[in-house]
Amino acid sequence: MAASLPAEAPLRNETPLERDDRNFAELLQELRVLQTGVQILFAFLLTLAFTPRFPSLDAAQRGIYVVTLLLAVSAAMLFTAPAALHRVLFRRGVKRTIVDVSSRLAGIGMAVLALALTGSVLLISDVVLGRTAGIATGVGVLAGCAGLWAAMPWWLRRVLCGGRQGPGRTPTGTTGPAGTTETPGTTGRG
Repeated sequence: MAASLPAEAPLRNETPLERDDRNFAELLQELRVLQTGVQILFAFLLTLAFTPRFPSLDAAQRGIYVVTLLLAVSAAMLFTAPAALHRVLFRRGVKRTIVDVSSRLAGIGMAVLALALTGSVLLISDVVLGRTAGIATGVGVLAGCAGLWAAMPWWLRRVLCGGRQGPGRTPTGTTGPAGTTETPGTTGRG
């Protein structure tokens, strides 16, 4: 199925401040979905150490467990950091910076979450099916995350958007009224 190219996307009739507010609200909605998954994974991992079978894990399995637990908590920290960032910088006139930094934190968090999911599946599959099957399923999970979370969106952006940054956006800032350029961190109330 070939992707169709959209007509030029109509520009929204919004100010840079309104765009930043909308972008931050959309990012927070995405983070809510991700945080729920991370919280469930983290809770699951915390309970594993208290199960009767946990003492029988070998050194490699315990290592995978600890690394995966730390990855899950790291993902949780990365996904909650935008709220703390917003709280500290609230009403400081740097909403664009909050949006940009929060977006980067979310991207890094998704990469860390992919590793945490991989580690948890690797551990469970290793215990249930053996080391070779554990590694194979872990690689499959990592490939699935990379494909769905990175390769597919990048490919769609390239095909559907021709690599454009988006309406009114440039890599170094936003294009404001009358073609003026505003650098990140100079717009918004927070």
